[in-house]
Amino acid sequence: MSRKLTELNELKLKLRSGGGEKAVEKQHSLGKMTARERLEKLFDAGTFVETGLFVKHRCTNFGMDKKESPAEGVVTGFGQINGRLTYAAAQDFTVIGGSLGEMHADKIVKCQEAAMKVGAPMICINDSGGARIQEGVDALSGYGRIFYNNTLASGVIPQISVIMGPCAGGAVYSPAITDFIFMVENTSQMFITGPQVIKTVTGEDVTAEALGGAMTHNSISGVAHFHAADENACIEQIRTLLSYLPQNNMEKAETFACSDDLNRLSPELNDIVPENPNKAYEMKDVIRAVADDNVFFETQSEYAKNIITGFIRLAGKSIGIIASEPKAMAGCLDINASDKAARFIRTCDCFNIPILTFEDVPGFLPGTQQEHGGIIRHGAKMLFAYSEASVPMVTVITRKAYGGAYIGMCSKHLGADIVYAWPEAQIAVMGAEGAANIIFAKDIKASENPQEERAKKIAEYDNMMMNPYVAASRGYVDDVIEPATTRKMLIAAFNSLETKVVRKANKKHGNIPL
Repeated sequence: MSRKLTELNELKLKLRSGGGEKAVEKQHSLGKMTARERLEKLFDAGTFVETGLFVKHRCTNFGMDKKESPAEGVVTGFGQINGRLTYAAAQDFTVIGGSLGEMHADKIVKCQEAAMKVGAPMICINDSGGARIQEGVDALSGYGRIFYNNTLASGVIPQISVIMGPCAGGAVYSPAITDFIFMVENTSQMFITGPQVIKTVTGEDVTAEALGGAMTHNSISGVAHFHAADENACIEQIRTLLSYLPQNNMEKAETFACSDDLNRLSPELNDIVPENPNKAYEMKDVIRAVADDNVFFETQSEYAKNIITGFIRLAGKSIGIIASEPKAMAGCLDINASDKAARFIRTCDCFNIPILTFEDVPGFLPGTQQEHGGIIRHGAKMLFAYSEASVPMVTVITRKAYGGAYIGMCSKHLGADIVYAWPEAQIAVMGAEGAANIIFAKDIKASENPQEERAKKIAEYDNMMMNPYVAASRGYVDDVIEPATTRKMLIAAFNSLETKVVRKANKKHGNIPL
């Protein structure tokens, strides 16, 4: 028996060494960890259990029958993160460039299926040269199986993709289907076609980083949700995100002990909105002021900055945030902001995370670029997402709430359970100047002093309509509150909605305007 055990241990040691010492050294020289090092950092110490270590490829083409691929170039298994069960697959670039073949894919597929069976999050760390071309259609079949499982798992378990190296061609579509994508600056790239192909086909000269690097996908394309300076920081972000999410769609996120006073006032909020309605302020200051311990975990911080998304805790409970950002495009909604918000709303709704909306929106961004780009269709996604959501939803109108954008930012009409407004709130079809120019056009034109008459009519409309009390009198606003009391009012609101149940029409699924 001792001989057999020695053989076993030696074999396991060899398989766990990946592509060998030189390949590991090269990986480190690029500022990258190996697959196993990443998993060791990601999981709670000593909890990761590897599966499929002995799996081998079955390819005999092009000399592959003589080529070894320890653990088939991907490390799979399960363990604890923050004390909770999590599954993971990490591609090993030191083994045939982390290329994906039939059995490599099979290991990932089995890991996905195991995660779905037990209702646990699935994390996939991508670091691969792409499909293993020696395996041809078998490699493509492997990708298809992974995409299919990504889709089956969508809305059932949290799926997280971590790009820690190249991710090109068909490989990018698995991350694109998942809930969150993390990238590392200077070492992560995602693209359908690489710089060389682009140069050949279109003549464009572009680096891999500029084409599909972390900042490109975090700030321009909106494909990714997080970026980090290095892999250690990225792993910390993943662990933090998981703390805000439940294990699956049948559970709620973990409630943390809260030492922050539930009735804490935030006096600074009473003066945060400028008297000048055209002057900006920092909405993130509002979010942090109401959050437990003033902590806000933002998602997609560099993309569509006119809308803010992320997570806070209120009384220890996870809350999803959608908020206008007056400092970016005056908080106007555009194509990118609508997409960003709609996706985040649906993510929260999938995983039973209540939604808190802070609203200061003057409207949808005007212009031919927006209209021709389909702002109608994209804006409709956000309306659809809010209307379809069944989680508790609370809205706070801090200042402007104009026209269709007022409706779209989780008004009562789209299903908000409770709507609060600050005294500065202006809930109307449009701003006072625009409204007065339309309503009183004849009076202004007929006046001996049109400029004076116009100013008078603007003030008249402003006094009559530009306040929260008209909407409150119709029941569209539940209460006009002192800004300083916002935290305790929100905690009370979400506590009252803890047992909310929504029964909707029986249907296969809605047809969101994509």
